[in-house]
Amino acid sequence: VQLQASGGGLVQAGGSLRLSCAISARTYTVYMMGWFRQAPGKEREFVAAISPSGTSTYYADAMKGRLTISRDNTKNMMYLQTNALRPEDTAVYYCAAGDYNTRKYDVQAQYDYWGQGTQVTVSS
Repeated sequence: VQLQASGGGLVQAGGSLRLSCAISARTYTVYMMGWFRQAPGKEREFVAAISPSGTSTYYADAMKGRLTISRDNTKNMMYLQTNALRPEDTAVYYCAAGDYNTRKYDVQAQYDYWGQGTQVTVSS
């Protein structure tokens, strides 16, 4: 299973970005998918997750209301629409895949597969 994140870049505060994650897996639809981020000097943290069917979504409180996670199971793709970005959102954003668990969607150890990350930089 391989994941490839893309869509990061440099954006001004208040701007938006749409991150994408392509997954190469025969059984893509069985995986819960998630986004995590790691800012300089900080530990990696949960951002958002989506159930295998896409009907359930989960968000970190710090970014709730500014994010929309989605997936297209016909294309083996996952997306993260980020709006009203702030300088503190600057980080490397990683996509990940793992077995679905409604109580551990924000736990990094629940995810077995990780992409390489895409850099998001928000200027003030």
